[in-house]
Amino acid sequence: MSILTAEQLLHAAVELELAPGPDLQEAFREAGHNTDAASLGRVFVRRELLTGYQVEKLLAGSRTGLYFGPARIQYRAGSGSFARVYRAIHRETGAVLAVKVLRRRHSDSPEKRDAFLREGEMGRLLRHPNIVSVEEVGQEQGAVYLVMEFVEGQTLRELVRIRGAIDVPKGIDLVIQMAAGLEYAHRRGVAHRDLKASNVLVSSAGIAKLVDFGLARVDASGDKVLGRGEQPRTLDYAALEKLTGMHDDDFRSDIYFLGTIAYLVFSGTPALRETRDRGERGDPQRFQRVEPLAQRASGIPREVCDVVGRMMHLDPLERWQTIGEVKQALERLQSGRGSAIPTSDTVAPARARAPVPEGAAPTAPARGRVMIVESSQTDQETLRDFFTKLGCRVLLTSNPARALARFSSHPLPADCIVMSARSLGSEAVAAFNTISSDPFLSAVPAILLVDQQQHDLVAEATFDARRKHATLPPRAEEIGPILDELVTS
Repeated sequence: MSILTAEQLLHAAVELELAPGPDLQEAFREAGHNTDAASLGRVFVRRELLTGYQVEKLLAGSRTGLYFGPARIQYRAGSGSFARVYRAIHRETGAVLAVKVLRRRHSDSPEKRDAFLREGEMGRLLRHPNIVSVEEVGQEQGAVYLVMEFVEGQTLRELVRIRGAIDVPKGIDLVIQMAAGLEYAHRRGVAHRDLKASNVLVSSAGIAKLVDFGLARVDASGDKVLGRGEQPRTLDYAALEKLTGMHDDDFRSDIYFLGTIAYLVFSGTPALRETRDRGERGDPQRFQRVEPLAQRASGIPREVCDVVGRMMHLDPLERWQTIGEVKQALERLQSGRGSAIPTSDTVAPARARAPVPEGAAPTAPARGRVMIVESSQTDQETLRDFFTKLGCRVLLTSNPARALARFSSHPLPADCIVMSARSLGSEAVAAFNTISSDPFLSAVPAILLVDQQQHDLVAEATFDARRKHATLPPRAEEIGPILDELVTS
């Protein structure tokens, strides 16, 4: 039962700026001056001025938990034993955010509080398309919270639980994305220390993002700005490292547990039996009872089983030694080199040229390798043919975020990235601008292709000596010199 009158509910919503005042007043007039608070709340929700969560808080007489920093809470999106996650809106920009709030009972635990704050600090410093970014770490109303990037999707664990094993091409793509995020962290000296399927978010667009660096360790060789933490490892990591005689800050432990995630992706079942029993989780023999992936999922190509098996090798010296090696092995499978596995990112070799007749103009010189980002299959083929005739080797992808993730690692997959805005529109421009602003991508040459009717997008783009634009349909006399300047010069 509400402790507020309808007028008090209206005034609270207006005072807290949960929605525009005139809209709230209009809804109040619709409900009628004799209405009760609960009925008025239903009108607010029906008109999408307030959410059910906001109305429930106000009707209970509570004004706490509706804002954290710049984020206006809309509703609870998830809940665990450690923290609750809310969907929120930035009160000034309108951007969708996630707010992760440490449960009150853990706030008094220095260990858990420090791990939570460290997760936030790591998220602020690790900026990569395959790592969930953190915008703010704060304390308010006795609560510790993180304001984070909101991912519309679900955890990888939930995804596999619903769908079962993921088909091989999509599975390889997801594991490559996870490896790209992990490679970025490892290059900065950061080991995750808690890799598991519930710490991977998969967006509705198929983008995998690592979360929860609360137990991350920073190697002395990493960036000094990150510092060095003395955080505890998980029980699973400790048991593996006890069995294999590894140090507790070895990056190869992350490789093993990424292997267990890949095992789940391809088989639909966990490699290690899931249990909350600490004795069983801490038993090193648990790792010796893992059934090989080829036996658990007989339809998986041998090459995939070999890569995952080496990731999970108990002898650290026989395991892949760097996450970059894992990523390269998976990319070879994805591109079909040595495997018949299909892929959506295909490579078109430059076509052979006929001999140049005496006195004729020579054909265009080889212009390196380009990655074209375009969602329309028809336009992909058109651009593939065009750039091949210019003397390029061509990579194709339909996903801008995936393309940026590929360019966030070394060696680079191509000499230049070509963003086509014809089908992708502002999404292509946003990715193009990210190349200039991200310190790990700023050296990558890029070309933005815009249709003749998309000149407004040119105004949104950021150009410099390594970022150029050209008009669609493509013309050799325009794009050829740009490629020569960016790639062959």
